[in-house]
Amino acid sequence: MKNLIAGIVGVWLVALCGPVTAEAADNGSLRAQLQHFSGLNYRQKKAAVEGLATIESESTLPLLQALLGGEIYFSKTDNSQFYQRRESGAEVQFSPLLGDQLSPGPTAAIKPSSLRKLRVNNAVRKALRQAIAAVQLRVGSEAERLAALETMLGKLDDEAYLRLQQLQPQQSSAAVQDQFQLVLAVHQLGAADSAQRLAALGPLAGRLEPQVRAAIQQAIEAFADDRAFVAEASAALAKTEQRIGFYRFVETLFFGLSLGSVFLLAAIGLAITFGVMGVINMAHGEMIMLGAYTTYVVQLLMPAHLQYSLLVAVPAAFLVSGLFGVLIERGVIQFLHGRPLETLLATFGISLILQQLVRSVFSPLNRQVASPSWMSGAVELNPVLSLTLNRLYILAFSLLVFMLLVYLFKRTNLGLNVRAVSQNRAMAKAMGVKTGWVDALTFGLGSGVAGVAGVALSQLTNVGPNLGQSYIIDSFMVVVFGGVGNLIGTLVGAFSLGVANKFLEPLTGAVMANILVLVFIILFIQKRPQGLFPQRGRAAE
Repeated sequence: MKNLIAGIVGVWLVALCGPVTAEAADNGSLRAQLQHFSGLNYRQKKAAVEGLATIESESTLPLLQALLGGEIYFSKTDNSQFYQRRESGAEVQFSPLLGDQLSPGPTAAIKPSSLRKLRVNNAVRKALRQAIAAVQLRVGSEAERLAALETMLGKLDDEAYLRLQQLQPQQSSAAVQDQFQLVLAVHQLGAADSAQRLAALGPLAGRLEPQVRAAIQQAIEAFADDRAFVAEASAALAKTEQRIGFYRFVETLFFGLSLGSVFLLAAIGLAITFGVMGVINMAHGEMIMLGAYTTYVVQLLMPAHLQYSLLVAVPAAFLVSGLFGVLIERGVIQFLHGRPLETLLATFGISLILQQLVRSVFSPLNRQVASPSWMSGAVELNPVLSLTLNRLYILAFSLLVFMLLVYLFKRTNLGLNVRAVSQNRAMAKAMGVKTGWVDALTFGLGSGVAGVAGVALSQLTNVGPNLGQSYIIDSFMVVVFGGVGNLIGTLVGAFSLGVANKFLEPLTGAVMANILVLVFIILFIQKRPQGLFPQRGRAAE
């Protein structure tokens, strides 16, 4: 058994170092090895896998991967004829491996019953994975070599360690060199010589890979009598934990900013209507809900183009929610100016009507909105920190919406009229500003931005009739905390509350975190009623 294992390791190491002979470097040898392979038992197949890996051919890697995937078949009548099973939808085809060409040939009219699968078990699959890594390390791209080295991390024996030492100087890529050093250092932790173990700790201190931390911990337990080594290894682990703590802080900060971006999108429309018109709009959450349902409908209308659905949903949601906002202002709110309590009750009733309307049209069940592929996945910065793409996009999108609104209010005639009405409605009306239409457009703009917030929320949660109710209280808290009618205050307030929530959640739980934030805002408003950024000049009146 030991000789067999030594033979397997030896062949694998040869595969790492390069070709065995010039005669082996062709597809004919690969075919001969494959034909021999079909008549072996599992133990022999495991050893033969390394033999396949030593053959220098462009077809070696695809063949090993096909073997691992269980795609290779041979003829029951002639075991020199091999075929690769390929699935095209529901159809199964067999492509022959003809002559020296091991890439798939034309589709053959082969009956599956006339073929026999070239079977492998778990031990052979493990050998295949190692052989694939060996070939990738020899002839693969930089990404493939890095992936191959990652599979070897913590799995080397002494002979493989020596061979990798010989291969390391041949690598031109700094990233591959670094990965080589990491793999070698992890193996060196088990060396009998204390000096070698201490030398290995240098490149491993602060490394974030779980395998490295596990290897250091195992070495500490295995060499507990070596006090100098244990002290150095513990220091290396402490450095790693310190780096992990920093990246955990960055991750929590990112989630806080992500939550803050949602608060910003949800609250910025409310800041516009509340700041200009003084209307406590309890139907603002339903504007968010309408935007989310608009996204759902857009995806139903263009199922073959989901990649572009959000690009269509953003302006569609803005128009739908904005039109509803204009209708609410023209139909109800314009008759209730100066009566805030009645406005609050009226908009609360409108919110109930809109919720019931959505239940009647779409049913009370939640609807799931699909995320396009370009918003799926994550950006992995290191082994302990990854940033989800959907939250990154929403964060960037919220800042873009904020900058567009700032430009609108600072650089356009509508913005000038809105600021005039918010500062002195009577004077603006005397100067010819149509305050009624300014109110309607402002309310429509705030509602439209809320609809855009619904598009973003549809990528984070399910869409349902009560979606807006989950964010209306948070929106009011952001507006009051930042300063009524101040966009910069809304920005700072949204991100401040989002980050505070996420840092409190691990300590107190999600519900208690919301309660503590609410208590803080109540106490803050007692001391500073106008918020972080109060209005100045005539606007303060």
